[in-house]
Amino acid sequence: MERKTRGNVLNQVTNGKQFRFPSVSQGTRPARHCKTSFGARDFGGFQDCFFRDRPMDTARIAVVGAGVVGLSTAVCISKLVPQCSVTIISDKFTPDTTSDVAAGMLIPHTYPDTPIHTQKQWFRETFNHLFAIANSAEAGDAGVHLVSGIKGSGGWTLTRRIDDLWELHPSFDIVVNCSGLGSRQLAGDSKIFPVRGQVLQVQAPWVEHFIRDGSGLTYIYPGMSHVTLGGTRQKGDWNLSPDAENSREILSRCCALEPSLHGACNIREKVGLRPYRPGVRLQTELLARDGQRMPVVHHYGHGSGGISVHWGTALEAARLVSECVRALRTPIPKSKL
Repeated sequence: MERKTRGNVLNQVTNGKQFRFPSVSQGTRPARHCKTSFGARDFGGFQDCFFRDRPMDTARIAVVGAGVVGLSTAVCISKLVPQCSVTIISDKFTPDTTSDVAAGMLIPHTYPDTPIHTQKQWFRETFNHLFAIANSAEAGDAGVHLVSGIKGSGGWTLTRRIDDLWELHPSFDIVVNCSGLGSRQLAGDSKIFPVRGQVLQVQAPWVEHFIRDGSGLTYIYPGMSHVTLGGTRQKGDWNLSPDAENSREILSRCCALEPSLHGACNIREKVGLRPYRPGVRLQTELLARDGQRMPVVHHYGHGSGGISVHWGTALEAARLVSECVRALRTPIPKSKL
């Protein structure tokens, strides 16, 4: 028997007007956005351009990935790690990320390889963060959503594809890997795989409450500018092209839950690949080549639960980055003969 669920939840939409790093110090430069296709050998020029006027003790941190996880991690690092410059590097920014396809509903998800108390902490911290925004003076404009734009603390965004994390050495002191499915290549992680999700975005302004069936496969989520109808869970499917049969099935199932959707208009098909992993990977790894070392903080594998725990896991990733920065700034004692 089909069960309907109605209620109120926090909805985070990932395509809006602007996204800011919180201001953590005075006299910093506004963020800039660059598009480039230069190769790894040209990072020396990039380094000179971006960091020639930075203090010598500023830790250079690259965050690879510009979805909700990558952006949130960059914000948390900016808040928690003093004297650092943050650059977000991705081949895709909004509106072309998986996060832009997601309905953005705050619903707890389960990660089998992650302790329950840790998952609860991530969700609680994320809920508190979004709840504070929802109750702030900016709630109407923000809509509880994160988007790309100008960062107040001097962060940077850079559009380019990364094929090997080592490309970022020595231009960056620390790399944060938030590349999601890209970690199959960048981190050699065979545990992460796509779960294809196809949804419909429709105009139905009369729909004010969410409706979700018992399994969570069929759902109706009202957002700021459209209503999201879903969905599919197709494990191992990398196809980003919309499937007409999937769309017909989704619309039929959602209309069975809410018959008024027969009158919905401006129907758009959207596809995203959820980066599923048995447990979120939050871990520091020290890469080494030719006698050189570069710390990497891995932060990926949220599956469909990225919206629900992104702030909590981003805070933890920022704490790991802070530990790396302290280690870099700690002099290595000289051995006595």
